[in-house]
Amino acid sequence: MSMTWRAAMERALYGPGGFFVTGPGPAAHFRTSAHVTDTLAPVVLRLLTRVDAALGHPQRLDVVDIGAGQAELLLALAGLAPEDLSRRLRLTAVELSPRPGSLPASIEWRDRPPAGVVGLLIATEWLDNVPLDLAGAGPAGWHEVRVDPSTGTESTGAPVTGPDLDWLTRWWPAPPAEPARPAVPAPGARAEIGRPRDSAWAEAVGTISRGLALAVDYGHLRADRPTGGTLTGFRAGRQVPPVPDGSCDLTAHVAIDSVATAGEAVAGMPYTLVGQRAAMRALGADGSRPPLALASTDPAGYVRALAAASRVAELTEPAGLGGHWWLLQPVGLDPTGLLSEPR
Repeated sequence: MSMTWRAAMERALYGPGGFFVTGPGPAAHFRTSAHVTDTLAPVVLRLLTRVDAALGHPQRLDVVDIGAGQAELLLALAGLAPEDLSRRLRLTAVELSPRPGSLPASIEWRDRPPAGVVGLLIATEWLDNVPLDLAGAGPAGWHEVRVDPSTGTESTGAPVTGPDLDWLTRWWPAPPAEPARPAVPAPGARAEIGRPRDSAWAEAVGTISRGLALAVDYGHLRADRPTGGTLTGFRAGRQVPPVPDGSCDLTAHVAIDSVATAGEAVAGMPYTLVGQRAAMRALGADGSRPPLALASTDPAGYVRALAAASRVAELTEPAGLGGHWWLLQPVGLDPTGLLSEPR
């Protein structure tokens, strides 16, 4: 029985017995920036303090983490926040899986983000798991790609029409099979229709009254879409074929410019899009090796500094987690200085 990829992903990831609603959680299968909490959390805390200042230090400061996993990032932020900030924080984890039994009562657990957020909404590798449909080159241009959820075997479906075709035309222009027929993509071309991600991000931005929405994810831009797509699977730390049977993570990179445009339309303010390496350096984590002279004057300090630099390097390595984009969408807030270089 074949179905659309979006329906198959929805069931495999979030349906009864789905990958993200049962089992030990994402950290048992893959590593994201949010799991490097001893490095990412101080960086996010610096960003949060800048958001707090831009908001005028409100009595309640929200931090909402969409796709929070086991709330690793929120727990780290709670442990690092100074007293004045800590007493004003309202921490909310947004996840579809059951609440961890050991999670402190101070962290709220919800299946949807709350309305009226004043503060920071963060989504680390959430959008890449929002289910979406796939399209492939066919005799009439783009055709839907269907999949057997038990085997991952694909088949060609009906021509893509309506809003999905409009999205492809605007955001995923394919190399034409023939110059005289620009509407027909080249044989073998595939596309990932990011319209559900646009809607998900726009909805998330819409929950903010004043503050900043931050998405951290792998992605690509219109001028450089991957011809064969990016859909893949992960299980137990290994990349595996994307079979939508509930046994593995299913992920596809984000059309980050399309998502950004959708959020900007809701917020009515320009977004900022930067690479993770630049964002982290602007927030005080540059991964530079400590001076070798420190090894002779303070050996223990040198070892600590070297370890810290190595952790930062994991988050800034272009071939790994450093390949993330940071999408910052302000809402009712002057973003000046949020990503300024520390002095």
